[in-house]
Amino acid sequence: MRYSNINFPKTIPKVELHRHLDCSWRYSTLVELAKDLKLISSTDVREVEDKMLVTQPMTDLNSVLKKFTNAQKLLHSEAVLTRLAYETLEDAYNDGVLIIELRYSLNFIQQASGLSYDKIHSALLAGIDKALKKYPIATGLISIFQRDQDKAQLQRILDFTVQNKSVFIGADLADNEAAAEPNNFKWLFDQLHHAGIPITIHAGETPDALSPQRVKDSIEILHAQRIGHGIQSIQNPDVINFVKSRNVHLEICPISNTLTQAFANRKSHPFRELYENGVSVSVNSDDPGIFNTYLSDDYHYLIREFNFTVEDFQKINKMAYQASFIDEALKKKVWSNL
Repeated sequence: MRYSNINFPKTIPKVELHRHLDCSWRYSTLVELAKDLKLISSTDVREVEDKMLVTQPMTDLNSVLKKFTNAQKLLHSEAVLTRLAYETLEDAYNDGVLIIELRYSLNFIQQASGLSYDKIHSALLAGIDKALKKYPIATGLISIFQRDQDKAQLQRILDFTVQNKSVFIGADLADNEAAAEPNNFKWLFDQLHHAGIPITIHAGETPDALSPQRVKDSIEILHAQRIGHGIQSIQNPDVINFVKSRNVHLEICPISNTLTQAFANRKSHPFRELYENGVSVSVNSDDPGIFNTYLSDDYHYLIREFNFTVEDFQKINKMAYQASFIDEALKKKVWSNL
């Protein structure tokens, strides 16, 4: 069944596995805080887009990085972090999301705020707790490790993540996948795996010839149960078959992949091909606060460009549900209400 109603995607019960909490600003909040911090001089949408948002395919890397740096500056206090977490869950629920995993980088937030890991984590949990009292949504936090961090930084985040593994539902490795070999992080993810923390790895996003191999290495070397993006697997049928044989789930972010130019244009995106080849996939928004999108916009994209149907989305969200690291009882509590 096909739908053209612009509001239709909001009515689809959704599971989202790949959203960066520290880049999930509500537009009005982003504008308010950016104005207060003098990152923008007006609320004119053209200035906001020019200084704070990525809404067109990336061509000038320095300009893009500056926008992420400006957005990072918003993360300057515990009150702001609590507000961010609450509004993210409120907006997700109003967009039809019933199960959502939120990942964040302690290092990214600490650079902006100067807060301790404990204060950062507690502030985010306060916002989550406030939202859960109001909205029937299941959620959990994933701790991000960054490829450009030195070993001492990674060790500190590892220690904090393991100490708080009753709260963190998973761990992730992010940033430029082409800049560092997976073996460089084996020591780290061996320990996370030994501690029983589920693992997802950003890989297979960068459009280069080695990208599919990095997906395979992330699974074999870093214990990845899921792959963030993973779309470049399409270059290598053997890697696709390997992903399927290991029952590894790909967290695909269609609009993000277009904006980062992981593919030349939207119509060349491999989502449908991966889906029809039997790969476990989900639809995700990645950095909606920077892209000024909602998850429903990614659904619109799949409907418009690839004729996805309500039946397709039901199958995709079932796969996402099964791949989610969130406790089964919490998932059933919100999903069984349908």
